[in-house]
Amino acid sequence: MGKKIYVGNLSYSLDDQSLADTFAEFGNVESARIVIDRETGRSKGFAFVEMSTDDEAATAIAKLNGVELMGRAMNVSEAKPMAPRENRGGFGGGRGGGGGGNRGGGFGGGNRGGRF
Repeated sequence: MGKKIYVGNLSYSLDDQSLADTFAEFGNVESARIVIDRETGRSKGFAFVEMSTDDEAATAIAKLNGVELMGRAMNVSEAKPMAPRENRGGFGGGRGGGGGGNRGGGFGGGNRGGRF
């Protein structure tokens, strides 16, 4: 397994193959995957590229960071392991209930003293 590279600020119309071709100039690309939004099916504008060796990855990072691809300057850096996330499930959480108290209102409250 090689070195994983984070590539940000990508054009939304870029595809995996074009990204792989861009990095292939600096060594063997094991994988190039643009991250896709599950709900819309569109690119999120960033990707991960895996190179065969650390040296190839370091060269690609040095040569491609800030380089324009399809009109956008790429942010290229070593991919960091994803930090463990806390459980994000459920709804809201920790907000507590209203309670409210008696606010009067409604029908039949109070003596209005009318004719009826």
